Amino acid sequence: MELQSALILFGVFAVLVTFGVPISFAIGLATVTCITVLMSFDQAVFVVAQRMATGLDSFTLLAIPFFILAGNVMNRGGIAARMIELAKVLGGRLPGALAHCNVLANMLFGAISGSAVASAAAVGGIMSPLQKKEGYDPAYSAAVNAASCPTGMLIPPSSTLIVYSLISGGTSVATLFVAGYIPGILMGLGVMVVAGIIAAKRGYPIIPMPPMKEVLYKTLDAILPLMLIVIIMGGIIGGIFTATEASAVAVVYSLVLAVFIYREVKITDLPSVILESAITSSIVLLLIGCSIGMSWAMAFSDIPYAIADALANVSQNPLIIMLVINLCLLVIGTFMDMTPALLIFTPIFLPVATELGMDPVHFGIMMTYNLCIGIITPPVGSALFISCSVGKVAIKDIIKPMLPFYVAVISILMLVTFVPEISLFLPRVILGYGG
Repeated sequence: MELQSALILFGVFAVLVTFGVPISFAIGLATVTCITVLMSFDQAVFVVAQRMATGLDSFTLLAIPFFILAGNVMNRGGIAARMIELAKVLGGRLPGALAHCNVLANMLFGAISGSAVASAAAVGGIMSPLQKKEGYDPAYSAAVNAASCPTGMLIPPSSTLIVYSLISGGTSVATLFVAGYIPGILMGLGVMVVAGIIAAKRGYPIIPMPPMKEVLYKTLDAILPLMLIVIIMGGIIGGIFTATEASAVAVVYSLVLAVFIYREVKITDLPSVILESAITSSIVLLLIGCSIGMSWAMAFSDIPYAIADALANVSQNPLIIMLVINLCLLVIGTFMDMTPALLIFTPIFLPVATELGMDPVHFGIMMTYNLCIGIITPPVGSALFISCSVGKVAIKDIIKPMLPFYVAVISILMLVTFVPEISLFLPRVILGYGG
């Protein structure tokens, strides 16, 4: 029965996606088709709709539309330019200074906006012309931008980690946020090391040290946006507010910053910003609702247990099984966007990981990091395509420059996978986490 249900569920899903059906509808239709085998069509539709409704009835999920709105306000509020100016101060004296500025700006802006695609577009759009003017190879610049933009999906606040918290059965959002810092920073540093080595070989220039007055000005100009991270994480860790309440605080703070302090967003712009955020939120929440229905269908059909047994037959060695899971996720990530992959495969692989003794927080960070690589790999790498677009580089021209960056980020993925303390050290020290 498990095999039959799995074949129907994933088979129908694959066929629908192949024919261009939107992911949300493909998941929902595949779920109803699978459940129809076990009960009548009317019952299947009723049960799936009920599971979707109850799954979305979550206080935690309110954080997603608020963080999306805060990110969109920040995107229009001139924050990217300020992050780039700060990055120039921090990384200007390194070989290939503008490449390091690109990485640092993506880490800073990505953490504030919570979107790899927004970061790739905003930061890459500003940095690419500057790097071209200084003689940088456009393909190299686009590769640096693409490889570093996913860091914001790990460095909190991250909507992706909120989704994992929900689908994993209530793993603490605060713990996941704190756990994402070191892996996210390591990912950025790995990209910087590769970028620096290549830049040194090619003789790319450094940025002269600006006057101290200018350094102080650029630093102070970027402090207010960076304070958003301090306020959110300080409030969550200090128990002042929950992650959901923090998302509302982020909206208020970003509005004050963009509308009243920097004045780069007008009151008349807000309806379009809110509408854009509402559309994005509805897409994400529909996807989550359909995926919750699919997760229930898989559990009802015992599919996760069948997959766990299959993995156990591959090897009894936990290291081998974790390598297999990582390999599966890397392949999945090249064909499926990050959020649906997280929603569909967390219920499948998390029970296997916990059976091996892996902490749910550690697994969540590993899985998120793994799927971050998927958004910078073809054929469905959204951040890769955006980086090519803003850098005016063809996809075929960026693949070779990306190879050393893939080696770096996958090497760090292996460290994150097999050294749990990389993810769990800060939660233990800051939150007293005992998992």
